[in-house]
Amino acid sequence: MTQESIFLLVRADDIGFSHAANAACMDVFTHGICRSVELMAPGPWFPEAVRMLKAHPHYDVGVHLTLTCEWDNLKWRPLTGPSSITNADGYFYRAFRKSDHYPDEITLEASDWTPADLEQEARAQIEMIRKHIPWVSHLTTHMGGLRDDPNFQGVVDKLATEYDLAVDVRAEGFERFRGFGENSQSLSPAEKAAALRQNLETLPLGRWLHVDHPAYDTPETRAIHHIGYEGVAADRQGVVEAWTDAEVKAIIARRGIRLVSYADVRQGRL
Repeated sequence: MTQESIFLLVRADDIGFSHAANAACMDVFTHGICRSVELMAPGPWFPEAVRMLKAHPHYDVGVHLTLTCEWDNLKWRPLTGPSSITNADGYFYRAFRKSDHYPDEITLEASDWTPADLEQEARAQIEMIRKHIPWVSHLTTHMGGLRDDPNFQGVVDKLATEYDLAVDVRAEGFERFRGFGENSQSLSPAEKAAALRQNLETLPLGRWLHVDHPAYDTPETRAIHHIGYEGVAADRQGVVEAWTDAEVKAIIARRGIRLVSYADVRQGRL
């Protein structure tokens, strides 16, 4: 990295989780600033996501290990069937850890999950995605995982290495860029775009990672929510509008900000 450079890695999470997310995740690449997208193998709209991605093989794709399902009205199951990482109904647990919004729920962390079951499912997801998207370049974890649990993180690190999907952007000097500021879920789409413009104007030299979850505001998305995050549709519509905003793209061009992907990082193209 030269001292005069600004690198920005814009990552879209959760393609495969809904039709509205699939369409949005593709549009923020073809018409916007996104360069990497995270694919969920257990997602109900995985087949459509695969077809869309195959039409754009230059779109960098990551395996988004999906081991929880946070939504109240939408659930998905492991590819490998019920095991110690599922609840009594065979679905993934809602969350890794307890939250104040769901004080009585059983979480993955509090269950009797085993590393063997976790590895079996994670391996199945990686192989499913590599089967359909052979250019997949990296691995991330939906909802963060249990990073401070050595049993959990040991499985993730082992498989990332085994399948050559370990891309540590933080080790490469990337820092988190909160392009919409704090409390971004409360912003309207217009406010999101305005915040991103302002923050890009003052973005310092360096390497930056900007992660969010684009989806269109549709009846489908309005029915997807959980306690504490009821405005999913409007929030994620704002991400789409900001990432495809003409002025945002103009600022990036004027300031010489280089949009990069995980594949660029792993291949040393910075």
